[in-house]
Amino acid sequence: MHVDAPSFTVKMAETKNELQAAQALRYQVFIHELGGDGDLVDHHNQLERDRFDPFFDHMLLLDNASKAVVGVYRLLREDQASQAGQFYSEDEFDLSSLRNSGRKLLELGRSCLHPDFRGGAAIYHLWAGLADYVTLHGIEILFGVASFHGTNLQNLAHPLSMLHHNHLAPGNLRVKAKAYQSMDLIGRDGLDRRRAMVETPALIKAYLRLGGCVGDGAFVDHKFNTTDVCLILDSARMTDGQKHIYASERKRS
Repeated sequence: MHVDAPSFTVKMAETKNELQAAQALRYQVFIHELGGDGDLVDHHNQLERDRFDPFFDHMLLLDNASKAVVGVYRLLREDQASQAGQFYSEDEFDLSSLRNSGRKLLELGRSCLHPDFRGGAAIYHLWAGLADYVTLHGIEILFGVASFHGTNLQNLAHPLSMLHHNHLAPGNLRVKAKAYQSMDLIGRDGLDRRRAMVETPALIKAYLRLGGCVGDGAFVDHKFNTTDVCLILDSARMTDGQKHIYASERKRS
């Protein structure tokens, strides 16, 4: 029996109901699934929200069959960050190197997919929408917090050490964790690279494949039950091969 592949629409949230649909998916993933919490989380209505939501653009991935929101990205340009008073990441990381770079910045956050749509074409539709947004606004550097589940650094020693040894950002873009936790937990000789890659979240691996890198140090977020790193993607440093990967992944659907 032939089963049609899912089809999707990417759009920006324009109404209160659309924003709440994004917050409901975030609640399902970050609160219910991963055990996080926050000062403004609405447990009664099951909405994951914070004080930055009014300033971000919220990119939605809709499943055309059900019209449900099955993926989200939260996007913050520099002009929006000025209105908010800061970038979201500045609670955890010193972004001076990025702010002083003279490049056009875009902060990414709260990226998640409904469990039923992971491992398929959905993420590539979100990336296609993100690429269009980057082009529209002339963005040069993308960055944002990416998370490992849990706060026990020893349990994350292999992936964190792999990021430290192999994927540190160049000095001129190397942000630093404020409540600094070293990621240099295992020396190069003792690092199990296969284990490190298996234990690295798919989203982080995807950005590494595109030429992404990380800042210096991790931030342990006990409220959200995560250990955070700052991912940085400089479009000018992407190799032709990495651009080809990105373009190929956009075409898979």
